[in-house]
Amino acid sequence: MLNALILVVVVVVGGVLILPRVANALLWRATITPLASIIGSGFLVLGPILDVSYGGYAPLVMAGLCALAYLFGSAIRFNIAQLDSGPTRPALIDQLDKIASVVLAFAFVISVAYYLNLFGAFGVSLTDLDNSYNARFLTTSVFAVILLVGWTRGFAAMERMEQITVGIKLAIIAGLLFGLVVYFGEATRNNALAFKPAQISGWAALTLAAGLIVTVQGFETSRYLGNAYSAALRIRSMRLAQLVATFIYLAYIVLLTYALDARFLSLSETAIIDLTVIVAPILPLLLVAAALSAQFSAAVADTSGAGGLISEITKGKVSERSAYSVLVLVGVFLTWTADVFQIISYASRAFAAYYALQAGIAAISAYQAGNKGKSALFTVLGCVGLVITVFGQAIE
Repeated sequence: MLNALILVVVVVVGGVLILPRVANALLWRATITPLASIIGSGFLVLGPILDVSYGGYAPLVMAGLCALAYLFGSAIRFNIAQLDSGPTRPALIDQLDKIASVVLAFAFVISVAYYLNLFGAFGVSLTDLDNSYNARFLTTSVFAVILLVGWTRGFAAMERMEQITVGIKLAIIAGLLFGLVVYFGEATRNNALAFKPAQISGWAALTLAAGLIVTVQGFETSRYLGNAYSAALRIRSMRLAQLVATFIYLAYIVLLTYALDARFLSLSETAIIDLTVIVAPILPLLLVAAALSAQFSAAVADTSGAGGLISEITKGKVSERSAYSVLVLVGVFLTWTADVFQIISYASRAFAAYYALQAGIAAISAYQAGNKGKSALFTVLGCVGLVITVFGQAIE
C-alpha cells in the first residue's frame, strides 16, 4: 500500500511541475537551476553520513551547513547587486573576480568527477556487478561519452534535458519524504524513535562538516545567469532556492535520523539504498532513477560550464574542446585514485575557496560603499571559507 501511495505522490508532484503555468513561470525557471544544483548528489549521500557520524545531532549539523551556505549566498547576492548597479568596478575587485572564475572552473572539474562517480556507484548498486571496480569502469565509460559528445556535437541537446531531470528528481524526493513521514509516524506510535550518540566530536566533527559543504553548494549558479534574468530576479530566486532546499534537507535529516538506525550500516556512497528499503521496497528503485538522471545532467552542465569558463579566462587560447579533454583526464585520474568521499572533500574545499573569494569581493565592495557592518560579516565569511579550504576532511 505504501509503495502505491509513494508512486502517487511522485506522479502528482511530477505532474504539477510540468504544468505550463508552473514550468513557464519566470520565478520558477530562475529558481530551478540553483535549486537543482543544491539538492543534487549531496541529497543522496548526506543523510547516511550525518546519521552515522553525528547521531542525534545530525539535524543541528545540517542546519549549520544550510545556514553557512545561506551566508555565503548573501555575499554572492550582494555582488550581483553591486555588479548590476554600475558598469565600472575597481581593478582589485575585477582581478579577484577573475581569480574566483579560475577557482570555480577548477571546482567544476572536481564536481564532475564527484557526480559521475556517484553515477557509477548507483548505476551498479542494484545489480550483480555491484563492486568498486565496475562502478569505476562505468564512470570512466560515461566520461568517454561526455568527451565524445563535447568534441563532436556540443552539449546543447543534452542541456535541454535539465528541466526534465530536475522535475523527475524533485518528484522522487517528494515521494521519499512522504515515505519517511509515514515511517516516522509509525515509529512514533511504536515508541521506536531514538536519539543516537555521535561517533565523532571536537575538531574531527568540525573538519568533517567542513568537508561536506559541497552537498549544499549550487546556489552560486544564479551569479552566472545574467544573460537570461535580471539581477533582482536572480537575487530573489537564489534566496528562494536556498530556503526551499533548507526546508527539504532539514525535513529529510530529521525524519531519517530519529526513525532509522544507521549505526550498524556499512557506510558507502549508496548507503541510502540500504536505509530506504526498510521504509518501502519501491524507494531504492526510485532513488537509483533519480541518481542516474541527476548525476548525468549535472555532470553535463558542469562540464559545459567549466569549458566555457576556461575558454573565457584564457581569452580563447584554450578552446572549450581542449578544456573538456583536461577535465576528463583529471576526472578519470580521480576516479581510479580516490573514493567518492575523498572527492566530496576535494570538491568542498575547492568551492569553499571560491566562496572565500566572493566573500572577499563583497567585503571590499561593502567597505567602499560605507557599509562597515556588512563588510565585517563578509570578511568573517571569507576567513571561514579559507579555513574550510585548508582543513576540510573526508569521512574515514
